[in-house]
Amino acid sequence: MYNLPDYKDKNPAAIQAFIDQHPFAFVAGCDADNKPVATQVPVFIEEEAGRKVLRGHIMKNTDHHRAFLHNPNVLVVFTSPHTYVSGTWYSNPNIASTWNYMSVHIQGRIRFLDEAALERVLQKTSLHFEKYNAKSPTVYDNLPDSFKQKYIHAIVAFEIEILEMGHVFKLSQDRDEASYHSIIQKLKQQDANGQFIAAEMEKRTKSVFPDEEEKTPSD
Repeated sequence: MYNLPDYKDKNPAAIQAFIDQHPFAFVAGCDADNKPVATQVPVFIEEEAGRKVLRGHIMKNTDHHRAFLHNPNVLVVFTSPHTYVSGTWYSNPNIASTWNYMSVHIQGRIRFLDEAALERVLQKTSLHFEKYNAKSPTVYDNLPDSFKQKYIHAIVAFEIEILEMGHVFKLSQDRDEASYHSIIQKLKQQDANGQFIAAEMEKRTKSVFPDEEEKTPSD
């Protein structure tokens, strides 16, 4: 990642919230032949006994499951919507265009858990995506036992010990104020991805330009 100070959020709660809001993550590692492997699965950050870990589940006996058994070192990447930013939107348009995005990278060590832990992970995952509707028939605890027994042995829960966490929230913080507001207005006219980034930029306007009076940008 571009580990540059302009693209850092100084609020740890904002990074935690980002992970919570975008839990469908890439989990990547290397197999016994040093071949890279990766999968995308829901991953949740949890705190237990004063330490933070990541938990989720994957299918057994896949290339990435076997790789993680051999080499427990993994990289987990959480991402959000992202968007192109045209240089024509800057005060000085004779500058290269760029891309705005938000991403959190976590390096850690993975270990696989027992069936009881798997059931807890599945319950949490299904409740989260069913908007905590405990009566939903697809929440894990509400599934028929016959169905659960058929599939429970094909998947396995994992826990990742967090060794290092970094992030990049690249939201044009290094642009001048006029360019910053111009980018926001242009992105508001784009698709859902552009509108998402525009909203994230708007939330940070006062922190990016703390010494400037709030202005209403012209269209």
